[in-house]
Amino acid sequence: MKKIEVVAAIIFDQDKILIAQRKTGEFAGMWEFPGGKIESGETHSMALQREIKEEMEVSISVDNFFMTVDYDYTLFHLTMHCYLCSLKNKNVVLNDHKQIKWVTIDKINNYDWLLADIEVVDKLKISYSMI
Repeated sequence: MKKIEVVAAIIFDQDKILIAQRKTGEFAGMWEFPGGKIESGETHSMALQREIKEEMEVSISVDNFFMTVDYDYTLFHLTMHCYLCSLKNKNVVLNDHKQIKWVTIDKINNYDWLLADIEVVDKLKISYSMI
């Protein structure tokens, strides 16, 4: 089975989290935490900053590691490293996604998530309930 390793940004702005809807491909219309593949020689932080800059034309601060998800899709195994992040500027331009939304944790289940991202959503809800 093909293996893909990616990074994902859980971008916070006060009590809201940025989520992104895929525009094309097999998972078009589904929601995810933005990010992408790690290129050769990149650290997770470097890859995440590059991917968000390419996808949304904004700079982020990679603040803390949150979790790693391993998920078997039909055609590939995904390893996704997730980091808590914040925007350095808020002028988001959509280059790869259909739309973005800023959602509160109590509304985060109202979206059709990619299967690998559901584990992240669940941990976010637990983490928020402890604050």
